[in-house]
Amino acid sequence: MTVKLTPRQQDVLELIRKQIIDTGFPPTRAEIARALGFRSANAAEDHLRALARKGAIELTPGASRGIRLNDGFLPDIPLPDAAALAAPPATGFSLPVVGRVAAGHPILAAEHIEREINIEPALFRRSPDYLLRVQGDSMRDAGILDGDLLAVKKTPEAVNGQIVVARIDDEVTVKRLSRQGRHIRLLPENPAYDPIIVTADHDFALEGLAVGLIRTHEF
Repeated sequence: MTVKLTPRQQDVLELIRKQIIDTGFPPTRAEIARALGFRSANAAEDHLRALARKGAIELTPGASRGIRLNDGFLPDIPLPDAAALAAPPATGFSLPVVGRVAAGHPILAAEHIEREINIEPALFRRSPDYLLRVQGDSMRDAGILDGDLLAVKKTPEAVNGQIVVARIDDEVTVKRLSRQGRHIRLLPENPAYDPIIVTADHDFALEGLAVGLIRTHEF
């Protein structure tokens, strides 16, 4: 049976699809409100709940980007899941899957690579260099969950507010970059965690930029 959406609900759904295609992540309520001219994020929440009741999306409580498109509402660009990873397409390119990174070792060291998988080239707007298996829930509210595969583009540069893979001394972490002049903070997306303040005493480097996400488990 075809689900009937109101014009505004369709606008919200198309915005979610577009942001997933462009960035690999769903929008927050505030981003939806700004893009569609709602007075507040609460108005966006009302439309999201209506879409969830109609079966177009699923919502993860407490996560600002916890929006998942259901089958039949996915964008034209394929979004891989665990089954897709088990049966890779005939065309595409191969990416290494990086697991836990040992202290002081390069991310792409052979001992960190769990396996390689084939990826459809059109899946990401910017071509990634590797997939990093997420450890922990510090980025939960950005929709990045424990066990997810974060698509990463190797680069030493990033813009304020982007999600990055950073190395601090011997530790590799995924956080949102906050840069004010010479002051750098790495921000979690979970209130249970404190920001990381980068000081002159730290050996700090940007390892890469998050350009998408592959979810390998169900919400």
